[in-house]
Amino acid sequence: MRKYVKTGVPALIVFTLVMAGCSTGNQEASMEMDTPQINYIDEGDSLDAEVDATEAEATSEEEGVTETIERELFLFDQNGLIVPQTIEIPKQEGVLRQSLEYLVEGGPVSNHLPNGFRAVLPAGTEVDVHLEDGIAYADFSEEFKNYKPEEELKILQAITWTVTQFENVNSVKIRINGYDQETMPVNQTPIGMEGFSRANGINLETNDVFDVVNSKGVTLYFLAENGDNTYYVPVTRRVEKNEADPIEHVVSELLEGPSMNSSLLTDFRQEVELLDSPLYENGIVTLNFNEALLNQLEGTAISDDVLNMLVLSLTEQNGVEKVSIQVNGNSEILTTSGDMLAEPVSRQQLLEAGKF
Repeated sequence: MRKYVKTGVPALIVFTLVMAGCSTGNQEASMEMDTPQINYIDEGDSLDAEVDATEAEATSEEEGVTETIERELFLFDQNGLIVPQTIEIPKQEGVLRQSLEYLVEGGPVSNHLPNGFRAVLPAGTEVDVHLEDGIAYADFSEEFKNYKPEEELKILQAITWTVTQFENVNSVKIRINGYDQETMPVNQTPIGMEGFSRANGINLETNDVFDVVNSKGVTLYFLAENGDNTYYVPVTRRVEKNEADPIEHVVSELLEGPSMNSSLLTDFRQEVELLDSPLYENGIVTLNFNEALLNQLEGTAISDDVLNMLVLSLTEQNGVEKVSIQVNGNSEILTTSGDMLAEPVSRQQLLEAGKF
């Protein structure tokens, strides 16, 4: 059987989606923090420019309050998966180095870790980062080697996905005490000549497809629970290469649900299906579903989880910036909050909500 979140009572969500075109009435959500908007480096801009523009003044002299900013950190959850958590940290120069420093066990992240999560880098690890031609050279001290062999690949994934949140960082190469590493130091996981990137995947699923040459990876977002909190987990699934539209392929795999071998969940009903092929135009994907997509408010509204899983999964595809949802050709869809979803939704809107 597939695993589902019960939809009679909405699950407690770690973050709330802010949607363009929706009215802004009062809404209640259980959150771990409420923090300001994330600022990202635009394509082609330098890291220094981003620092000058948004982080030159790290501390406010007024009232002695330290200014903060949200960063997306990839941490271990209670199931050993690498999971993004949006953490409010002090604004300062050297955003790449700071982001990696917040992955160190016993480091500055200690006072910010959500329940059930832990840092990925060994205690005492010192970090430096150099950015060149889209490659972040992450230089670690000798303590970096003190991790469990079975966690090596996921540690490399956590480093990569944390620094590639910045748009001018495409991949990561690892150094130890200034020396380039062709492989990771403990279990010799290959890093690659061009570095390790998001294309290498995260939380790799194992399934029946083993032919790497004739398969491809797609990254999908499913749900996990930690007590009363629900959060989103990216997993990369190997699927057979075929002539299908890659966007349609992602939707199909998302509707298929998480692996039976995992503890992950989905909020899609089994009856959900696309009525038409996805339409892509100017960075916007339009998806037309049947009425089974509406699983809230007695079958009249789309759940936040369903919408967020679609947006997060599809915007991992190159060129996809926003997702527009229709039901039986109607784009005015009721949301769980009672507002109308009338405009395409972007990944940035989820980030600006501060909970992804």
